[in-house]
Amino acid sequence: MHILVINGPNLNLLGEREPEIYGTDTYKRLEKTLLAYGEQKGVMIEIKQTNLEGIIIDLLHYAHFKHHDAVILNPAAYTHYAYAIRDAIKAINVPVVEVHLSDPKKRPEPWRHRSVVEDVCVKTFKGKGIRSYKEAIDYLVEG
Repeated sequence: MHILVINGPNLNLLGEREPEIYGTDTYKRLEKTLLAYGEQKGVMIEIKQTNLEGIIIDLLHYAHFKHHDAVILNPAAYTHYAYAIRDAIKAINVPVVEVHLSDPKKRPEPWRHRSVVEDVCVKTFKGKGIRSYKEAIDYLVEG
């Protein structure tokens, strides 16, 4: 199994940006943890991060054309308004799992409570930090 993990805007600042919400683990730690977990599960994990919406769309297309088995997507703030990402998910033949470190629906800002990609993703994992990604991997591996 080959899974592409796509991380959206500001995730490169993990450990620095609002650690009370997103935790103190760094982005490098997230990458190392996911690569090791994938190896443990017999899964090839490829990880990308971008702050640009268009690149997320290109990466979703890349997963489609390179025949990845699945995508784990943390769209970050794009979760709430990026209809172009939603359309890209809908257009590809690759299952996409939505992941969030925090639980957006429990955040105080009402605009964070809505995900425009949730209904086109096969599943959502949220609110458990890096564990949310591991649960997504488990879900994809176990079918």
